[in-house]
Amino acid sequence: MADKKAEEKPKKASSKKSTCYEVSGDGLKRKNKNCPKCGPGTFLANHKDRVQCGKCGYMEKKSE
Repeated sequence: MADKKAEEKPKKASSKKSTCYEVSGDGLKRKNKNCPKCGPGTFLANHKDRVQCGKCGYMEKKSE
């Protein structure tokens, strides 16, 4: 058989958790809202027209 080069797999996008926090002095400030159903530690994802929890499915529409 002919030698085959190993196919390069595309790199996975990192979750970029550092974008959810802002460092100020000695503490951290959370940028996104927390889910009211799941509690602190579960952030709502920012979409174009809504914010949504990936864990429980809670959704709020953004006001324009």
